[in-house]
Amino acid sequence: MVTLEQVRLYPTVRALIEKADKQLGVIGYTEHGERHAGLVANISSNILKRLGRPERVAELASIAGYLHDIGNVINRQYHAQSGAVIAFTVLRELDTPIDEVAEIIAAIGNHHEEQGESVSDISAAIILADKSDVHRTRVRAPGTIQLDIHDRVNYAAKNSFLRVHENQKLISLEVTIDTSISQVMEYFEIFLSRMLVSRKAANFLSCSFELMINGNKML
Repeated sequence: MVTLEQVRLYPTVRALIEKADKQLGVIGYTEHGERHAGLVANISSNILKRLGRPERVAELASIAGYLHDIGNVINRQYHAQSGAVIAFTVLRELDTPIDEVAEIIAAIGNHHEEQGESVSDISAAIILADKSDVHRTRVRAPGTIQLDIHDRVNYAAKNSFLRVHENQKLISLEVTIDTSISQVMEYFEIFLSRMLVSRKAANFLSCSFELMINGNKML
């Protein structure tokens, strides 16, 4: 059975993720490279483990999380769908069973809030993990944050942590924002749709969702 480590070390995957991140940098997007891919992989797996899902399901979530943005190598538009097609080819090259391939590509193809929905535990976990990654380390050019609201909000985020309270069936996104850099309202201005799709994803996992900013419950 293919593992996250095999996928991560596969030269084709490494090259495509690196190129995708460089191309997003050219058009002004935040970091979508190895750091983001690895973080989403780890958080996706952790969510499902904490909720008692089988180990193999958590491993598939980590693989899907690692590959979820690979479609950016083609174009930012519809990158979820093109990424699913790329992942299909890569996973078959690695002799992944077709039923597992189907689970992974469905999760990748549904992770973007504009076109996707939670269609499985794996896809719900990836949505939550992906949308939780707001942090200043994603900003490529801190000197220009006043010109771009996405960079400004990310740079203002000193910490973000997705906490799973399995006994309470609660998933909590805890964010610390430096309000001298960006006001909380700006976070909602650009991320409200992401928080709403995160709530739907948590509900799919039979959990409720809350957003905590600077210790205050916002959603």
